[in-house]
Amino acid sequence: MRHRRKGRVLGRSPAHRKALFSNMVAAIFLTERETTELDTNAPKVPGRIITTLEKAKEIRPLVEKCITIAKKGLAADAKAAEFATTAERGSDEWKAWRKSDQWSKWADAKAPGITARRRVFAIIRDELALSVLFSTIAPRFMDRPGGYCRIMRLAKPRLGDNGTRAILEFVGKNDRVKKKSTKPAFETTEASV
Repeated sequence: MRHRRKGRVLGRSPAHRKALFSNMVAAIFLTERETTELDTNAPKVPGRIITTLEKAKEIRPLVEKCITIAKKGLAADAKAAEFATTAERGSDEWKAWRKSDQWSKWADAKAPGITARRRVFAIIRDELALSVLFSTIAPRFMDRPGGYCRIMRLAKPRLGDNGTRAILEFVGKNDRVKKKSTKPAFETTEASV
Protein backbone atom coordinates (compact mmCIF):
# COMPACT_ATOMS: atom_id res chain seq x y z
CA MET A 1 0.00 0.00 0.00
CA ARG A 2 1.09 3.54 -0.74
CA HIS A 3 -0.24 5.33 2.31
CA ARG A 4 0.98 8.96 2.39
CA ARG A 5 3.33 8.41 -0.54
CA LYS A 6 2.58 11.14 -3.03
CA GLY A 7 3.58 11.40 -6.65
CA ARG A 8 3.81 8.98 -9.52
CA VAL A 9 6.69 6.52 -9.82
CA LEU A 10 6.53 6.43 -13.65
CA GLY A 11 8.57 3.21 -13.71
CA ARG A 12 11.81 5.00 -12.79
CA SER A 13 14.21 5.10 -9.90
CA PRO A 14 14.11 8.26 -7.75
CA ALA A 15 17.30 9.70 -9.28
CA HIS A 16 16.08 9.00 -12.81
CA ARG A 17 12.68 10.54 -12.01
CA LYS A 18 14.28 13.68 -10.56
CA ALA A 19 16.50 14.07 -13.63
CA LEU A 20 13.51 13.55 -15.93
CA PHE A 21 11.48 16.22 -14.14
CA SER A 22 14.31 18.78 -14.13
CA ASN A 23 14.98 18.19 -17.84
CA MET A 24 11.33 18.59 -18.76
CA VAL A 25 10.93 21.76 -16.69
CA ALA A 26 14.03 23.18 -18.36
CA ALA A 27 12.64 22.13 -21.75
CA ILE A 28 9.43 24.12 -21.35
CA PHE A 29 11.44 27.19 -20.29
CA LEU A 30 13.81 26.77 -23.25
CA THR A 31 10.93 26.89 -25.72
CA GLU A 32 10.73 30.62 -24.92
CA ARG A 33 14.37 31.31 -25.80
CA GLU A 34 15.51 33.60 -28.58
CA THR A 35 15.98 31.51 -31.71
CA THR A 36 18.43 32.22 -34.49
CA GLU A 37 18.68 31.04 -38.08
CA LEU A 38 21.36 28.54 -37.10
CA ASP A 39 19.22 26.99 -34.37
CA THR A 40 18.28 23.57 -35.74
CA ASN A 41 16.19 22.67 -32.70
CA ALA A 42 13.87 25.67 -32.62
CA PRO A 43 10.49 25.01 -30.98
CA LYS A 44 7.43 24.83 -33.21
CA VAL A 45 5.26 26.70 -30.70
CA PRO A 46 6.96 28.74 -27.95
CA GLY A 47 5.86 27.91 -24.42
CA ARG A 48 4.52 24.43 -25.21
CA ILE A 49 5.74 20.85 -24.89
CA ILE A 50 3.96 17.60 -25.71
CA THR A 51 4.37 14.71 -23.28
CA THR A 52 2.29 12.05 -21.60
CA LEU A 53 -0.60 13.11 -19.38
CA GLU A 54 0.96 11.60 -16.23
CA LYS A 55 4.29 13.37 -16.76
CA ALA A 56 2.52 16.67 -17.44
CA LYS A 57 0.57 16.38 -14.19
CA GLU A 58 3.82 15.82 -12.28
CA ILE A 59 5.74 18.60 -14.02
CA ARG A 60 3.19 21.40 -13.77
CA PRO A 61 3.66 22.00 -10.00
CA LEU A 62 7.43 22.24 -10.51
CA VAL A 63 7.05 24.75 -13.34
CA GLU A 64 4.69 26.90 -11.32
CA LYS A 65 6.95 26.72 -8.27
CA CYS A 66 9.93 27.89 -10.34
CA ILE A 67 7.96 30.82 -11.76
CA THR A 68 6.76 31.86 -8.29
CA ILE A 69 10.31 31.78 -6.91
CA ALA A 70 11.54 33.77 -9.91
CA LYS A 71 8.85 36.41 -9.41
CA LYS A 72 9.95 36.90 -5.81
CA GLY A 73 13.55 37.14 -6.97
CA LEU A 74 12.70 39.81 -9.53
CA ALA A 75 10.86 41.81 -6.88
CA ALA A 76 13.97 41.68 -4.69
CA ASP A 77 16.17 42.77 -7.61
CA ALA A 78 13.91 45.75 -8.27
CA LYS A 79 14.06 46.71 -4.60
CA ALA A 80 17.87 46.46 -4.63
CA ALA A 81 18.14 48.67 -7.71
CA GLU A 82 17.30 51.79 -5.71
CA PHE A 83 20.44 51.31 -3.57
CA ALA A 84 22.76 50.39 -6.46
CA THR A 85 25.38 52.63 -7.99
CA THR A 86 26.06 53.44 -11.62
CA ALA A 87 29.79 53.90 -11.10
CA GLU A 88 32.19 51.59 -12.89
CA ARG A 89 33.61 48.79 -10.79
CA GLY A 90 36.99 49.64 -9.32
CA SER A 91 36.63 53.40 -9.67
CA ASP A 92 36.99 55.76 -6.69
CA GLU A 93 33.25 56.46 -6.67
CA TRP A 94 32.50 52.72 -6.63
CA LYS A 95 34.98 52.14 -3.78
CA ALA A 96 33.33 54.91 -1.76
CA TRP A 97 29.90 53.34 -2.39
CA ARG A 98 31.27 49.94 -1.41
CA LYS A 99 32.32 51.28 2.01
CA SER A 100 29.11 53.25 2.55
CA ASP A 101 25.86 52.30 4.23
CA GLN A 102 24.17 52.15 0.79
CA TRP A 103 26.16 49.04 -0.10
CA SER A 104 24.96 47.14 2.95
CA LYS A 105 21.36 48.10 2.14
CA TRP A 106 21.93 46.98 -1.46
CA ALA A 107 23.42 43.66 -0.33
CA ASP A 108 20.54 43.00 2.07
CA ALA A 109 17.97 43.78 -0.64
CA LYS A 110 19.83 41.77 -3.32
CA ALA A 111 20.26 38.59 -1.23
CA PRO A 112 16.71 37.21 -1.76
CA GLY A 113 17.12 37.60 -5.53
CA ILE A 114 20.35 35.59 -5.52
CA THR A 115 18.76 32.98 -3.27
CA ALA A 116 15.84 32.70 -5.69
CA ARG A 117 18.19 32.05 -8.61
CA ARG A 118 20.01 29.38 -6.62
CA ARG A 119 16.77 27.69 -5.57
CA VAL A 120 15.51 27.54 -9.15
CA PHE A 121 18.89 26.30 -10.39
CA ALA A 122 18.73 23.47 -7.85
CA ILE A 123 15.50 22.35 -9.54
CA ILE A 124 16.25 22.78 -13.25
CA ARG A 125 20.08 22.55 -13.42
CA ASP A 126 20.30 24.53 -16.67
CA GLU A 127 21.80 28.02 -16.86
CA LEU A 128 20.20 28.97 -20.17
CA ALA A 129 16.75 27.93 -18.93
CA LEU A 130 17.40 29.91 -15.74
CA SER A 131 18.23 33.06 -17.68
CA VAL A 132 15.17 32.64 -19.93
CA LEU A 133 12.97 32.19 -16.86
CA PHE A 134 14.24 35.33 -15.13
CA SER A 135 14.40 37.50 -18.26
CA THR A 136 11.21 36.67 -20.18
CA ILE A 137 8.84 34.28 -18.40
CA ALA A 138 8.72 35.64 -14.84
CA PRO A 139 8.17 39.30 -15.87
CA ARG A 140 5.22 38.17 -18.01
CA PHE A 141 3.47 36.67 -14.98
CA MET A 142 4.28 39.40 -12.40
CA ASP A 143 0.65 40.47 -12.04
CA ARG A 144 -0.78 36.92 -12.08
CA PRO A 145 -1.17 35.25 -8.65
CA GLY A 146 -0.81 31.66 -9.90
CA GLY A 147 -1.95 29.14 -12.50
CA TYR A 148 0.80 29.78 -15.03
CA CYS A 149 0.37 26.50 -16.96
CA ARG A 150 -2.43 24.48 -18.44
CA ILE A 151 -2.66 20.84 -19.43
CA MET A 152 -4.71 19.93 -22.49
CA ARG A 153 -5.30 16.28 -23.26
CA LEU A 154 -4.73 15.25 -26.87
CA ALA A 155 -7.18 12.98 -28.66
CA LYS A 156 -4.66 10.73 -30.40
CA PRO A 157 -2.57 8.47 -28.15
CA ARG A 158 1.14 7.97 -28.63
CA LEU A 159 2.08 5.43 -31.27
CA GLY A 160 3.92 2.42 -29.93
CA ASP A 161 2.60 2.15 -26.39
CA ASN A 162 -0.80 3.86 -26.72
CA GLY A 163 0.09 6.37 -23.97
CA THR A 164 -2.24 9.30 -23.40
CA ARG A 165 -0.57 12.45 -24.71
CA ALA A 166 -1.06 15.96 -23.41
CA ILE A 167 0.12 19.49 -24.08
CA LEU A 168 1.70 21.44 -21.23
CA GLU A 169 1.78 25.13 -22.09
CA PHE A 170 1.98 28.57 -20.53
CA VAL A 171 -1.25 30.49 -20.07
CA GLY A 172 -1.80 33.73 -21.93
CA LYS A 173 0.33 33.39 -25.04
CA ASN A 174 -1.57 30.72 -26.97
CA ASP A 175 -5.03 31.48 -25.63
CA ARG A 176 -8.03 31.30 -27.87
CA VAL A 177 -9.72 34.64 -28.27
CA LYS A 178 -13.47 34.66 -28.49
CA LYS A 179 -14.63 37.00 -31.18
CA LYS A 180 -17.94 38.62 -30.58
CA SER A 181 -20.10 38.40 -33.64
CA THR A 182 -21.65 41.57 -34.93
CA LYS A 183 -25.01 41.76 -36.54
CA PRO A 184 -24.97 43.00 -40.09
CA ALA A 185 -26.37 46.43 -40.57
CA PHE A 186 -29.02 46.40 -43.29
CA GLU A 187 -29.41 49.57 -45.19
CA THR A 188 -32.88 51.02 -45.17
CA THR A 189 -33.68 52.84 -48.31
CA GLU A 190 -36.73 54.92 -49.01
CA ALA A 191 -37.46 52.96 -52.18
CA SER A 192 -38.07 49.71 -50.30
CA VAL A 193 -40.43 51.34 -47.80
